[in-house]
This record gives sequence, C-alpha cells and structure tokens, in this order.
Amino acid sequence: MTIFNKKAPWLLLFGDIAAFVVSLWLTLLFRYVETPTSQSFFSHLAPFSLLFIVWALIFFISGLYEKHAVVFRSRIFGTLVQGQVVNMLIATTFFYLIPWYGISPKTTLFLYLLVSLCVILLWRVYGFFLLVPTSREKAVLIGSGEEMHELFREAHKNPHHNIDFAFLIDLSTTLKTDIVETVRSSGASLVVVDLHNDKVQAILPHLYNLLFAHVRFIDMDRMYEDMFDRIPVSLVKHNWFLENISASPKFVYDILKRFMDISLALILGFCSLVLYPFVALAIKLEDKGPVFIFQDRIGKNDSRIRIIKFRSMSVAAQDTTGASQEQSVTKIGAFIRKTRIDELPQLWNVLVGDLSLIGPRPELPPFVRLYEKEIPFYSVRHLIKPGLSGWAQLYHTTPPKFSVSNEDTTMKLSYDLYYIKNRSFLLDIMIALKTIRELVSRKGR
Repeated sequence: MTIFNKKAPWLLLFGDIAAFVVSLWLTLLFRYVETPTSQSFFSHLAPFSLLFIVWALIFFISGLYEKHAVVFRSRIFGTLVQGQVVNMLIATTFFYLIPWYGISPKTTLFLYLLVSLCVILLWRVYGFFLLVPTSREKAVLIGSGEEMHELFREAHKNPHHNIDFAFLIDLSTTLKTDIVETVRSSGASLVVVDLHNDKVQAILPHLYNLLFAHVRFIDMDRMYEDMFDRIPVSLVKHNWFLENISASPKFVYDILKRFMDISLALILGFCSLVLYPFVALAIKLEDKGPVFIFQDRIGKNDSRIRIIKFRSMSVAAQDTTGASQEQSVTKIGAFIRKTRIDELPQLWNVLVGDLSLIGPRPELPPFVRLYEKEIPFYSVRHLIKPGLSGWAQLYHTTPPKFSVSNEDTTMKLSYDLYYIKNRSFLLDIMIALKTIRELVSRKGR
C-alpha cells in the first residue's frame, strides 16, 4: 500500500508525457497519411517539448496527481477535460504568439490538440487502471480509539490503498489470548498495530512469533499518516517526537527555502503593487477607516512578530473575537479575504524574514497560550518559521477563524505536524503550486 501510493504520481506523470509524445506521432501519421520519418517527428517534437512540461504542470495544479484522486474515474474525466482545455489554450497562444518557434501548417496543431485529448483520456481513464494491482493485501488491524476505526473505514471505502482489513481487533474489548489465533486464522500477511498503546506491550512476545509465519508488521500511526496525510495527535507520544521531529538547521534546504521566499516575495510584491490603490480606495470608500492593520502573532521559537494586512473588518471589530467579529467583516473585506488579497502586504514580512511563503500559519498570542495548555504538543509547531500558506491550509476544511476551537485546532495541528516532519524543498514547491490551484478556484481557507 505505502509503496504504491508513493509511485502512483510518478507513474501518472511518465504516462502523461508518453501520451503527449504518442499523440504527436499519431498526429503526423493522420496528417500526412504515412509513417512519420525520424526527421519529421523530431522537428515537431522540439517545439512541443516545452509545452509538455507546462501541460504536466497544469495537470499537477489541477490535482491530477493527487494520491487520493487518481482512482476515481468519475472525478478524473471532468478534471482532465478542464485541464486539457487550459492546455489547448496555452498551446494555441504559444504557437501563434511565437511564430518563429511554432509549427507549420497550423492544421497540425489543431489536429494534435484533438488527438492528444483522446489519447490522454484513454490513458487516464483506462490505461492507468490496467497497471494498478487488483489484488489487495489481507491485513489485521490491532488498536483502539477513533483513529483505528477511521483507518478501517477508509481502507474499505477506498480500494486505492490496496489493503483489506480482514479483522479489526479492539484492545479495549478483546482478550489478548485471542489475538494471535485470530491473526493466524485470518490468513493475513500484514498486521497494523498501535505500538504506542500500553495494552500492546503485553502481547508483543506473542506477536513476535508471527514473524516466522512471514507476517509483516507496521505501526498504526505510520499507516494513518500514509492514508490521511496528517499525524494522528492522539496516537503519538513523546518518543515519536524525539524520533521524527528536529529543530536542527537543514543547511541546503534552509538556503533554498530562503532564496525562494526572497525571490518570489519580490516578484509577487512588485506585481501586486498595481492592486494597492484599488484595494485602498475600496476600503476607504466603505467605512473611511485605515487601509492596513498590524497584528501580533507567534513566530518561530515562540517569538512575537508583527504582521501587516489589508483591513477586512470594520474599525469597531478589530479588537473583538467570536461571532461579533465574524459579523463585522466588511463587504470589501469578505472579497479580499476570499481571494487572499488581504494577505499581500505580508510579503513584506516574508522579505524581512518574519514569515516564510510556506509553513504553519501564525496564530494570535492569546489563542496560542490557551492551546498550549489544552492541546498536547501544540508548541511543536513553533519550531519552524510560520508561513503565508501551508499543508493545513490546503487540506484542513474547518479551520477556526474567529474563536477558540480545541477540536478544530487539534485537527489543524495534525496537518502542521505532517509538514514539520516531512518538510523539504520539493514539498514546499508542491504546496505553492496547490495554493495557486486553491486561489484560482477561490477555495482558499
């Protein structure tokens, strides 16, 4: 299950590139009604190569390489058509605006767009599924709590995981003497067990004997992370953090991340300046209050930072919290929040180093102090620099915005911990591209 999940996006990417190339060969075949020569094929491949990279990027932004979306054919068709329509517009614009890098005659281009749509649909809707293993590994799930039941339900609901839980053994109700016999009789080759559960310690010697029956074992928190892309906060203990979380500098990653922050903040900041007069005028016309607001937040190493934003609430609501604050969002404020225009001034915070483009969102100091008391390990999110966008902003659907919510914040923390554990330059780029998708679809949170 874990191996397939990691390889699936790469398989899709290489398959898409191959489909683009095959489409070009078929286009030349249909256009000239003869097998394309090497010279003809490669002369056309040269101008198309750059487009293939751009098209794959559009597919990525469209979500066509998402781990949990690649197997739902009903979702793939609509998303794929939308992505390919965008690709067609890019190709047409590219070849007509840059004629010296284009192709001739243009009939070849339009024929290619039609052929590539058909080929990519065949590959994504049918071809990919022929390469997906149909057999599911039989497994036994041993643990307790809501996370265990989430795993069980997800495995049965989504065949993408290639795992079939034959039995669910709840340690809060099952006698330990029955567990080993249940695993043996099930014929399972994999046991997913909560190794951090105190009740598991007593049965570990019995489970050890199953190794000689060629049974594999995997920790339940690792399986949970693979399935849900977040860390189960209630399952992990201090030893998990000691093994998986580090505040030590990552020299190469830190340099690349800071370079990306500065370069993109300068580019985006400069390009967005054209919006400032219009936003400022709209804010002033609505209630004549200040254009910008300054807020204290908690940054890296629990330091206090001050961020700048376009004001989105009425002047009277700036120092309130809860429902009254939510009701005081102005009309222009609702728009700039939805489009995240209100956060553009924070590019200055990125430039000076208080924020990063990618990282956990910084929280208000009073909320932080409360969450640190109520939510285990909450302070871990302050080991790294906060960001304008992050893993939680992409995947957490119910973030607390105007009031304290321990439940929603615990869920948000589970996504932040996933990012802190797995952070890398490649992951940051992926989050940045997905953020673009969220902004375009106006689903940013």
